[in-house]
Amino acid sequence: MQYGDQLEASGKSLAELLSLSNTDLSSLYPMKRGHIARFMDRKQHNPPSRINSIYTKSENSSQKLENTTRNSRKNSFGSDINVEQSLASFKIKEGHIFKGVVASVPAEPRACGCVQPPPVVENVAPYSTIENISVQKLVPEYKIGIERLIKTKSPPMKVSELWRDKPAIFVCIRRPGCIMCRAEAHQLYSKKPIFDALGVQLFAVLHEHIESEVNDFWPKYWGGVVLYDEGQGFFKALGGGKLLKENFVSGFLFNPRAIANYKRAKATGLEMNFKGEGETKGGLFVVGRGKSGIAYQFIERNFGDWAPPSEVVEICTRIQHVQPESVKTLKEDEEEE
Repeated sequence: MQYGDQLEASGKSLAELLSLSNTDLSSLYPMKRGHIARFMDRKQHNPPSRINSIYTKSENSSQKLENTTRNSRKNSFGSDINVEQSLASFKIKEGHIFKGVVASVPAEPRACGCVQPPPVVENVAPYSTIENISVQKLVPEYKIGIERLIKTKSPPMKVSELWRDKPAIFVCIRRPGCIMCRAEAHQLYSKKPIFDALGVQLFAVLHEHIESEVNDFWPKYWGGVVLYDEGQGFFKALGGGKLLKENFVSGFLFNPRAIANYKRAKATGLEMNFKGEGETKGGLFVVGRGKSGIAYQFIERNFGDWAPPSEVVEICTRIQHVQPESVKTLKEDEEEE
């Protein structure tokens, strides 16, 4: 833009510049009448964004992050700078205490109300229900040529080791061969540049270990670390201490929401299979560093529900700079041991 340097040097935001009158623009930045008309016309061609987010105040900011994600796929190196600039406005105020959020898709009547949807928990799972879960790392984060190096599986470990220093997202996969699960994993992992900029780790969690299914799932649909939760601790935490299960007939055939989710995933053109147990529902956790607890918990109420990416990104921006006292306490306890 011809007057870009002058406008930027003024230090005013775009909203402030658009609020100026034609006379002010002409006197402060000697703009010609035609240029002023085109500049002011941005008011009509800049409609507000519409995002299904749990945070009404942050809708526009979430849209910016979504746009950054799309651009990051096109620009491999320059994207890091754009991501950091987009996240600059997300600064947590001093003294902010983030409270955990439970989210799920609203229940809908099934079979004309004859089949009731299963209830879901309303409170975030206590930190104690997940901190001692034992997991096994099946595959690491994907890098070119790494397949040839994966010969032995890692021993079981305490999952809280993974978020000791950095927050983490845990995607609980119902069945890795399910097309809806694959679509969810793929769309979330495609936003990895955003989460890297926020300092948030990504993990996929399986409740069943079928070697061929892991190989088909990773890295084609998910390039991050894959964990095996043999005791199904994460999946029980989603259901308030018990597994959320539903059979194919009531959970899918009589459920218009699940059918819509299937059609959405089918439209992506991804492959699928029917191997493994697919009745245990999954979800997603965002866990803060140290012992700060669960910041966000999404429950797969209907087969194929997944956490809205805008909500997940919003949660991560709110906890990225939170340094709880419990982190320091945790490190001190380990040093004493």
